Parts: sequence; C-alpha cells; structure tokens
Amino acid sequence: MIAIRQIHPVFVGEVSGVDISKPLSPEEVAAIDDGMNRHAVLVFHDQSLTDEQQIAFTVNFGTLETARGGNITKPEERRLQPGMADVSNIRKDGALHERESRQRLFNLGNMLWHSDSSYRAVPAKYSLLSARVVNPRGGNTEFADMRAAYEALDAATKAEIEGLICEHSLLYSRGSLGQEDFTDDERAMFKPVRQRLVRTHPVTGRKSLYLSSHAGKIIGMPTPEARVLLRDLTEHATQPAFVYAHVWRPGDFVMWDNQRTMHRVRRYDESQPRDMRRTTLAGSAPTTAQV
Repeated sequence: MIAIRQIHPVFVGEVSGVDISKPLSPEEVAAIDDGMNRHAVLVFHDQSLTDEQQIAFTVNFGTLETARGGNITKPEERRLQPGMADVSNIRKDGALHERESRQRLFNLGNMLWHSDSSYRAVPAKYSLLSARVVNPRGGNTEFADMRAAYEALDAATKAEIEGLICEHSLLYSRGSLGQEDFTDDERAMFKPVRQRLVRTHPVTGRKSLYLSSHAGKIIGMPTPEARVLLRDLTEHATQPAFVYAHVWRPGDFVMWDNQRTMHRVRRYDESQPRDMRRTTLAGSAPTTAQV
C-alpha cells in the first residue's frame, strides 16, 4: 500500500509501498497524483528502471512531451530513445562530453533555477527523473516551492504582480551564460513565448509564482526594470525556507510539478559519469488562458 511522508516543512513527499517498474492499479495512480497535488515533489527510492518502464510509468499521468523545441542535440547524436530527455554528461559513444562541447555548454543552463519547458507556449506539467549512475561528488538537485514563496509575499507585491505576463526563451537563459552561437533554425525554435507570472493550480486553486531563468521580459515594462523584479522574486522564492536539496543515490526517482516548483542541478565532478534520464509530461493549455 502506498504511503507518502512529507520530508520538508512546506513540500516534498517520500513515497513507499510501490514498485514503479510494474504496472500501476488505478488506485495507485490516484494516490500518486493526489500526492503530487499536495506535495508538488515526490521522491521514490530503490527503483531500478529501464527506459521503457520509466515511460510506461510516466504516461499514467498524461501525455509525453515531444523533444522538439528544447534541445540543440542533432538526431544522429541522441543517446536515448524518443520520449527520454538526456540530462547526463555522456555521449552516444559512451565517452564523456568534452569541456568545450556545445551540448555540454548548453546543458550548463540546467544549473540555473528554472521550470522545465517554460519556453514552450504550452509548458510542461510533470517531470520525472531517474538516477541510473550517480556522480560521486556534487550533482544534488534543488527544488523550490513556488506556492509557499507566493504566499509569503506581502499584499502590495501580490497586487503588483497579479496579471503580469512574462516572455520566456532559451535564448535568454543561455544568453545569460554567454552562449549566443545559435543557428537560424534554433533561433526560430526558441522564439519567446508568453507566460503568466502568477499561476493558479487547476486542481487545488493555490496560486504560485511562475519564474524561470528563461524569463527575460515582462510585457509593458522596461526590460531593466523587469529583470530587477524577476531577480528579486527569484531571490525570495529560493531562500532556504522554500528549498529542498535532493542528494541522489542510485535507483532514486523523483517527479515534480513544473506548474508549482523551480529546480536546478548543482555542479558536480565532470570527470566522472552522471547518467540521469528524464521523461516530461506535456501541459494542457497556455498559462495566458488562465483567468
């Protein structure tokens, strides 16, 4: 029987009593979905998965997001099958990415606070990450509860940001790290999209901040002013009271709700392999359609 124990003062549940490599019953799916609604991040230990099993578990909760729109990796260089996002430091031939590798430099953006696929017109719902090979030093993933962060804002700030619309793009997040060598096709693929700064969860009704390193503008606001506001809000949302740091061990599996959290990976020893495989669920509607 599934049990979920909260392991952080404001969010994150640790799940026991289920083997996610096997088909789930409707009751188990409902229990996990309810846990996501309550905790926004769920941690499963000792889950040995194949890619096929990870995909099968993922689609219990929605539709897989397509790879198009968020990656510079050429199809012939992909290490994993369609439906799997590779957030590892390993090439298709099994060697580690070289320091100046374009893929490695692009993936360093994952070390910035972000929400997966906020650069898509319809952003992601859940992300699910499986630890196949854990790096011996560093590589923790930190999560920030954007519901608790919103609720801790003063009334004046809540009134100021209500209804604001941001522009999100991978060109902004990667550009902030100095990466600007994008092809015309990539620039078209990463064209900015609009997202609400404050989101309302469709099930719980709780409001949350919707921030990301991909957010670079606020509609109707001078860009320098917008970026100062976004930085202030990000500093507020990522203070220790709202952050959980997951220390990975082999077989860990973590799923999180991109509608209500931000996350980032921390630096690690890149002379050693780190094999992390992510599946992502597509969202159902643009955030600007919310009322």
